[in-house]
Amino acid sequence: MTRRGAGKRVDGTSLIKSFDANARSYDRMVGANKGYHEHLRFSARRMGIPGGGAGLRLLDIGCGTGASTAALLDAAPEAEIVAVDASGEMLAEARRKTWTGKVQFVQGDVEDLERSRVVGPFDGIMAAYLLRNVEDPNAALRAFYGLLKPGAPLAVHEYSVRDSARSKLVWTMVSWGIIIPLGKMRAGDAGLYRYLWRSVLDFDGVEALATRMRACGFVDVLHQTMPGWQQHIVHTFLGRRPPGGPEPEELEPPSAGYGNDAPTPPSGIEMAK
Repeated sequence: MTRRGAGKRVDGTSLIKSFDANARSYDRMVGANKGYHEHLRFSARRMGIPGGGAGLRLLDIGCGTGASTAALLDAAPEAEIVAVDASGEMLAEARRKTWTGKVQFVQGDVEDLERSRVVGPFDGIMAAYLLRNVEDPNAALRAFYGLLKPGAPLAVHEYSVRDSARSKLVWTMVSWGIIIPLGKMRAGDAGLYRYLWRSVLDFDGVEALATRMRACGFVDVLHQTMPGWQQHIVHTFLGRRPPGGPEPEELEPPSAGYGNDAPTPPSGIEMAK
């Protein structure tokens, strides 16, 4: 198993170990960044989860230290949330926090969710800052498709700068001017944050990721960016499993190419009744 890396493929086990080693300092950095949490809340609200999530079951895949879990709870305080991450230490940080909703934290790898006993169906899935870190994004998206109820939404909250020279420049300036030095100061080692910088540059552009989602069976695929300096750098990509859609193994294999995207309505996409 591998992960996308800084100039070369990075072993997935090493990346998980890096997250384990940096979990506490990473959580402090995230906690100090109000915009980080605000943007996650945008993506959670854009899912259009009805009724405060009452009676619904949601999956937060790649939950880290719980920031995306908190965003889902903000959007759907009545929902049951299963929050999954591969890093045991990141999950330990999440579990140390006070949770008022129905939250279950599970250690597991997106590429082997069955072993972790993560079983659907779910009424919605949020994958924040995850997809660019997996070896096979198409396989991950097909796994998400299979875990969703027909008509249920997927929100991929992710960096995407490849389509814009300006976005790549801004991301690089912020990474080397703020994120990497701050990571080194807080953790004593900036390796994880250099990886973050490079993984974002290497990942899909907006059009490519939207096309990838469609090719993996999702419909109503839309995207919307964030305000502030991360405009056209961080995005919400929304799609849903079609009502009565085929099972994942029946889907056509993903193909390369680009599609046309539209801005996401403020209220998100409408879930199937």
